[in-house]
Amino acid sequence: MAELEVIKHTKKINEIFKTKKGSFWSRLWDFLLEIVIIVFAVSLSIGFHDYNENRHVIKDVAMFLQGLKSDLENDIKEMNVDKQSFEKQKKAFAYVTSIKIGQSLNGDSIRIHSPWIFNITALVPNNGRYEGFKASGRIGDIANTELQNDILDFYQEDIMALLANTSLYAQYKQKLLDYVNNNKKKLSDSTSNIAVVLSSDIGQNLCSGLARADGIIRHYDKCIAKAAKIIETINAMYKSKD
Repeated sequence: MAELEVIKHTKKINEIFKTKKGSFWSRLWDFLLEIVIIVFAVSLSIGFHDYNENRHVIKDVAMFLQGLKSDLENDIKEMNVDKQSFEKQKKAFAYVTSIKIGQSLNGDSIRIHSPWIFNITALVPNNGRYEGFKASGRIGDIANTELQNDILDFYQEDIMALLANTSLYAQYKQKLLDYVNNNKKKLSDSTSNIAVVLSSDIGQNLCSGLARADGIIRHYDKCIAKAAKIIETINAMYKSKD
């Protein structure tokens, strides 16, 4: 509509210069009036465009943040489960490395702790929505600077640090699993020599490193706290009572 108005009044300007009707001052006044109308029409058009664009951006950000909130809620659930797993792994390996030189581990105790000795725990973050929004260059559209920084810190620093530490832990545990698999023997239908294998010097050395899971647990605590803070901010922004 604004484009049509501009075209219409531009034609009027051309007519003003072509016509001989009226005095010079009258034609000058008409010319200036048409210029003012054109400027107003263009400014109004730009204003409406910016307004609509801003509404579109606000809507996109709201959809992203509400979706991100759901992703983080799922991540918190998984991180709490993972954290409990590492706490049990820490306890299991603390037991394995508690024996004195020359002693052997108890087979029944090893069976109790075996789910945590031989499992590998790894977080799979729900970060697809974040990665897509970041890749499109839209993170800067989040008007709340503190929230924007918290989101970036969470995914680019906190989660990355957690994944790096759990990856190293998993690699170290894989060495233990390989050692056990290469040396275990079946003693009967219900028993094996795993307690003996873990009691060996190599087994004890590998398990002592795996008993030190406090750093990973602290990373989980940090990520859980940051995710909860982001959710709290999003809830406050959109008056969510969830």
